[in-house]
Amino acid sequence: MSNVETVARWAAVPAPEPADTFRMPPHNVEAEQALLGAILVNNEAFDRVSDFLLAEHFSQEIHQRVFEVTAKLVRGGKIATPITLKTFLGDHDLGGITVPQYLARLASEATTIINAADYGRMIYDLAVRRGLISIGEEIVNVAFDAPVDHSPREQIEAAERQLYAIAESGRAEGGFQTFSMALTTAIDVAAKAYERDGKLSGISTGMVDMDKSLGGLQKSDLVVLAGRPAMGKTSLATNIAFNIAKAYRSETRPDGTLETVNGGIVGFFSLEMSAEQLATRIIAEQSGVASYKIRRGDVTDDDFHRVTEAARQMQHVPFYIDQTGGISIAQLTARARRLKRQRGLDLLVIDYLQLLSGSKSGGQANRVQELTEITTGLKALAKELAVPVIALSQLSRQVENREDKRPQLSDLRESGSIEQDADVVMFVYREEYYLKGKQPREGTEEFTAWLADMERAHGKAEVIIGKQRHGPTGMVELQFDAEVTRFSDLVRFDRLPEQM
Repeated sequence: MSNVETVARWAAVPAPEPADTFRMPPHNVEAEQALLGAILVNNEAFDRVSDFLLAEHFSQEIHQRVFEVTAKLVRGGKIATPITLKTFLGDHDLGGITVPQYLARLASEATTIINAADYGRMIYDLAVRRGLISIGEEIVNVAFDAPVDHSPREQIEAAERQLYAIAESGRAEGGFQTFSMALTTAIDVAAKAYERDGKLSGISTGMVDMDKSLGGLQKSDLVVLAGRPAMGKTSLATNIAFNIAKAYRSETRPDGTLETVNGGIVGFFSLEMSAEQLATRIIAEQSGVASYKIRRGDVTDDDFHRVTEAARQMQHVPFYIDQTGGISIAQLTARARRLKRQRGLDLLVIDYLQLLSGSKSGGQANRVQELTEITTGLKALAKELAVPVIALSQLSRQVENREDKRPQLSDLRESGSIEQDADVVMFVYREEYYLKGKQPREGTEEFTAWLADMERAHGKAEVIIGKQRHGPTGMVELQFDAEVTRFSDLVRFDRLPEQM
């Protein structure tokens, strides 16, 4: 048989039709009718679904319109019945019946108010599934026809934003809880603090004096750490973050999941420094070898051994770095959620606030609004993930124009929203840095006084707590070793062991 005859015979045989040529998106018209009928019969049914169900969750246009008008009437203190609704719905093609007839049929086929929440949850779940299908189709279509300047990474982040938007819409976990439930939670926190080393309710920073002032880093808190350049705010944030990651210890719950019992898993957004620079700083701090010596290779055999030993001990520390510069608050939020889901998360650090961008691009005039969006988003993220968020911030230049260079809340740069949204605001201040620039001529009385001041301030730093929602403000003195960029507890005579 020739090839021409084979093709002709194949073409003459009708191809079998695929089993699923068209699939309807998941929906349940009967459940929607039953719920709407229950609401029209007894408006109290609306209160059982109004905190999570929206008009767009219904699959039928007429049902969306009925629910939307009903919601407006009930929230306006009016009665929603087939009679009061019909004047607001207009004309719809309902297969040969009028709108008043359809409303009457809904009321006659109503479910009981007891089942209203279950029907509402079913409608919401089906709407979520339809949303997932829509996002999946969009991912496929965009991947096929993406423009040249649209990278796969941008498509992934856009898809993540859409997925989380679906997850967040219609959440029913909120609402009122009894005071006894809140009391139980508060007692549990106090009990864990009593059992934990250091008697802290939050995560230990690894520094005794700071822990005493803060009670540790509290879950859901937005902690702003601010300072002028060269004060050491990045070093302090890095020290705290690595102390927490190094102390990480977990236990397995009965359900098989891990529970952090000490320290924590740390996510660090390094928007200014590269991951390699950040790692070099941490190696310098842990090994005691200056970071500039490590970078130049200017180390002795003993130094190199200390560096490699420190690196070996740090291999399995749960410390995750994202070095992407110029990301938006939406991208940061998506990546933090992903880290929490995939690896776990107990502390989030952002270095620093002014390098983040908002969701909408704008000029300098809109920067204040943009920073407000960023700080509000970080506070919401801290609450959602139930982890402390440390956000570093620059201070305005007006600090340099004062005789006393110690920063204060009014020095926070660009927006009052930083102070408003933050649960804790801390400033890093090193008097030694400013004294170095004031060296008088040798041999004078001023020089002698300057030497005394330098000796007093050498190797010391102040962490000024300018705001704290659940504790006092004040100042904590720390030791600072500039060569290895390490903050630690200040050595005091009252802490020395007793002499025999």
